[in-house]
Amino acid sequence: MKINKIFVAVMATIGLTSCNDWLDMEAYKSDDTEFAFQNETNADLFVQGCYRGIVPGDFYYQMGMGDGVMHSCEDGTTNNSKYNICNYKYDATTPTTLTGVYNEEYGAIEQANIAIKNLSEMAESNKRNTMLGEALCLRAFSYLNLIRVYGDVPARWLPMDDISDKNEALYPKRTSRDEIYDKIIADLQQAVDYLPWFSESGYATTERFTKQAAYALLARTALYAGGYSLRWNLETNDVNTMQVKRCDDAERVKELYQIADNACKAVINKGENYLVKAANGKSGYENLWYNFDQRNLTAVNSEMLLSLAQYGSETNSKFQIYAHPGSRGGTFGSRKAMQFILPTYYLSFDKKDTRRDVNCTSYSIYFLNKGKSSDTWVDVGTTYSCIMSGKFRLSWCVEPQDASKRNLNIPILRYADVLLMYAEAENFLNNGPTSEAKNALKEVRERAGIADMEIPSTQTAFDDALSQERKWEFATEFMLRTDLIRMGRLAKEIAQTKQDMKDLSDKRGAYANVATYRLYKFHKDAQVYGDEFLAVDYIDITDAHEIEILKTVPNQAKLAEIVQAHGIAVNNGDKWYPVNMFEAYNSSFNVKARQSVGFSGGAKALQIGNIIYTKPTGKSENGGTYPNWIEAADGSDGLYYGYVENHCELLPFANKSAGHPMVDNPNLTQLPGYEQ
Repeated sequence: MKINKIFVAVMATIGLTSCNDWLDMEAYKSDDTEFAFQNETNADLFVQGCYRGIVPGDFYYQMGMGDGVMHSCEDGTTNNSKYNICNYKYDATTPTTLTGVYNEEYGAIEQANIAIKNLSEMAESNKRNTMLGEALCLRAFSYLNLIRVYGDVPARWLPMDDISDKNEALYPKRTSRDEIYDKIIADLQQAVDYLPWFSESGYATTERFTKQAAYALLARTALYAGGYSLRWNLETNDVNTMQVKRCDDAERVKELYQIADNACKAVINKGENYLVKAANGKSGYENLWYNFDQRNLTAVNSEMLLSLAQYGSETNSKFQIYAHPGSRGGTFGSRKAMQFILPTYYLSFDKKDTRRDVNCTSYSIYFLNKGKSSDTWVDVGTTYSCIMSGKFRLSWCVEPQDASKRNLNIPILRYADVLLMYAEAENFLNNGPTSEAKNALKEVRERAGIADMEIPSTQTAFDDALSQERKWEFATEFMLRTDLIRMGRLAKEIAQTKQDMKDLSDKRGAYANVATYRLYKFHKDAQVYGDEFLAVDYIDITDAHEIEILKTVPNQAKLAEIVQAHGIAVNNGDKWYPVNMFEAYNSSFNVKARQSVGFSGGAKALQIGNIIYTKPTGKSENGGTYPNWIEAADGSDGLYYGYVENHCELLPFANKSAGHPMVDNPNLTQLPGYEQ
């Protein structure tokens, strides 16, 4: 989906691509909109442009963490906004970059308002109705994103130029989120009627809203509206009224879950959509994401109900630019990973679950000999403190235009989500899982290879299972953090993740038998975009005798004996090396082990944020105290060290300088508990 030059010229006039304060944008002119909507061809270009900016970068970087899955490992210091927001440690001056969310989403809303107004005045036709349906969906999506971050936000349903009271237009107050939800849900119900099914749309890919995507967004919005969120008294702004709860109208909550249920059922019953299946030696989940990353988008149309187009010089983004295994030089360039996967998430998967090695990589791309002009790049095995994100790995992608343009579409709505939302709605409405709810969950699990996993029969236990399934299925797709909130699970999830990480560090409880030592197979990286490589072969070593041998970093003959003892053939040229998974990547033992297979200058470093990979995971390996990234003794650091229940579930508006909401708008009240 490319933006026509004529459209770009029109959009430049109204400041479409600007990230500046939307209230300071140059006013559009009536002549511009008359030109844009003088016929359906021009109007279509305008609507296509409305897709830009609906997913600001802060969603998949700043807000894409703090969910028990992905975490920040930015270099230098923990005193940066990414690390603080990831750990729920923020105030009204910290999330300055999230002002981009506020500005960009309201910019997108303004564009959608212009489109809705002018399309409504055009002669009705199937094409006009389709475009109007798209505009209604885009506005609803932007409002949902704002509410997910800030709660009650200002509501605007007309273009700025059409609001007669300019003071009210420029300085709007917060509007009850329930009012906004009611409006955008009604809009989405209307949009569903306007939009064609994908099979009737004529589109080659699912980069524009169709009936399936509108239904899925309707279900998602209804579940957020009926779910839990941080609420407070808007009139008094009293901090003591803050509480994570559902809206007070129980009947409306039930209606909302029924709306979600019906929307999901409509997509399921239509029968056009299904989960991408296994093919060409790949599991279904791997096949989905490999083709998505390779931009074989038609291969994933059955499941990817909507993805945001990102390609070329005009429409591209930094989506997941820091969430990958990391690469030092070579074909992929020097790409540093600044987001990593918590080892407790990596270890949470069933051994048969094919999603683990797609979502997580226990390898990073590095060279053998630092400084050599001609070298060998290796998929080098990592430790528990540097398990990396793998769903959007560099090697699966197409070659980008430059380091900041990944050519990755942004996934927004998937059929797997429809199935799990349907299971959730059925469970709520019937005080326990129906057979349809269980079948929907089982369908997702079947694709993952864990269809035989027990499905709970009680409402609470089924909700627990759905929450965990969402983590396994939707890791790094930027919705998990707020999904935990709407499901009323964030406080529980944070407490459990903190305890799990300490238990892993102590090697106790559920982690008592996690292997300390692992043998990785030496593997050369192919150094080509489109490489189908999935995971480095490894053997977890738990036998005491074998461990004693590994501690000496023995020669390849001794290691071959251990490998063969585990039923794995050793072919000529195969090499293996041991790793202490609880030590830092650059510990003396781990460096010596890599040197035994040819690493020299590149044995100690990775292209990963060094506040993580240079630190151990184990408490004993850290001298008897937890590593700071797990829990600092003085409470100044550690997983989610800033989290306060009924306080941190939403972000405050930034008030540091001009261009921030609280400075520019005197009528905008602050989130209680933060400086006005």
